Amino acid sequence: MNKAQRPIGIFDSGIGGMTVARAIAQRLPHEQLIYFGDTAHLPYGDKSADAIRYYALKIVKYLLEQDCKMIVIACNSASTAAYGVLLEFFKEQALFVNVVDPLVEAAAAENFSKLGLIATKATVHTGVYERQMKRLRPELELVSLPTPLLAPMIEEGFIHGKISQTVLETYLSHPSLQDIDGLLLACTHYPLIRPQIENFYHGSVKILDSTDVVAQSVEKQLQAQGLLATGNEANHRFYVSDHTDSFEKTTKLFYGRDVHLEHLPIW
Repeated sequence: MNKAQRPIGIFDSGIGGMTVARAIAQRLPHEQLIYFGDTAHLPYGDKSADAIRYYALKIVKYLLEQDCKMIVIACNSASTAAYGVLLEFFKEQALFVNVVDPLVEAAAAENFSKLGLIATKATVHTGVYERQMKRLRPELELVSLPTPLLAPMIEEGFIHGKISQTVLETYLSHPSLQDIDGLLLACTHYPLIRPQIENFYHGSVKILDSTDVVAQSVEKQLQAQGLLATGNEANHRFYVSDHTDSFEKTTKLFYGRDVHLEHLPIW
């Protein structure tokens, strides 16, 4: 197969990375995607770094066996814990993109003075965004707030209504987020509530999430290597390591249309 026509592998601990897959599919409709959600082990945020690295190595090994030209780590926990070791093992076999670096680089390019960040407890506690931002913009103040109720709320479909509105307003009104001029949505679930967040700030705060910037990074890297696919709109494959009907329903919420999930018990 022509190297440029090989697929892009995308993996996450579950279904949340579908927001990244959707952004890539919309931006690069000729690229074939192979998505793997490790639903047998979700959430990765509760796992040790060693466990996450083990899961990631096995998943990436499978995706490379499918001849993927690029691997997108569509998970903040795996991007933090496993990115380095994946490069160490497989950098000669494929290109790699994580969800942290593109978002940090996009934020650093803006003229922010005080930047807020919301994410899961696990992501906030790693401090990875603070370290990366300090390297690029040491003068920029970055404040991070754990928002643990948002991801399960979104997965249950509570996006529009009083429940979601109350939870979201409670978090965004936290004293640490006062006077920010930018906000990073550092969880792949959060793009689904971006309109509500933008509505809360009435245009006074610029919102950035990982979906579009990761899709841009994917396009940029493929273009630089002469690996952009051509031809008709591609067909995609979606796998999960554990299958339930609820995963099917949640997938439509995240991907924006019906998706057939195939059970792939690689463990």
